[in-house]
Amino acid sequence: MKTNIYNQKGEVLKEIKLPKECFGVEFNEVLVHRALIRQLSNTRNPIAHTKTKGEVRGGGRKPYRQKGTGRARQGSTRNPHFVGGGVAFGPRNDKNFYIQMPKKQRRKALLCALSQKATEKSVIALDKYEDKELKTKNLAATIAKLPIERNVLLVTSQKDENLNRVASNLKNVKVITTPYLNIHDLTKYRTICFVGEDSIKLVADTFKI
Repeated sequence: MKTNIYNQKGEVLKEIKLPKECFGVEFNEVLVHRALIRQLSNTRNPIAHTKTKGEVRGGGRKPYRQKGTGRARQGSTRNPHFVGGGVAFGPRNDKNFYIQMPKKQRRKALLCALSQKATEKSVIALDKYEDKELKTKNLAATIAKLPIERNVLLVTSQKDENLNRVASNLKNVKVITTPYLNIHDLTKYRTICFVGEDSIKLVADTFKI
């Protein structure tokens, strides 16, 4: 599997070979889907919360006598079918959505997603990004010269505060370092652009199975 390395003018500098152990893995749709559901579930922060009949204030006294009224027997006015009562089977903020998945399976899913991107010719590389003005419009102009459709994930070998700052105002661009590659971003962004050859080599060192 090969890809092109571009400069900031959009010109092809050379063609490089992608590491087979990272970009030549057979695609496993079930594994990728499971890893994506795991990541989304583990980032959930449940906010909605309802009280049960035992948590609602009041309702301690029996509302009326058991027999002789002609009405159905009731033990509390805080039962779910009463106005002001508790909620039956409502959402709770103490629910645990955490899903476990073996580390090797998570890495295999990540490599499957990377390999699928490479197969679709959606993996490119930028030799470097330099901008003395540190302006968002300059980054947008560079991206416009590259073969990028809709949105792009810029992957760097190390944290670049300047690149993060100029890309923060572009809704179709996200900057991430190689160790933080994740299945959600790989499925969300159509094009993966590695900034520098070292960021591609770091993938093999970071996500070895």
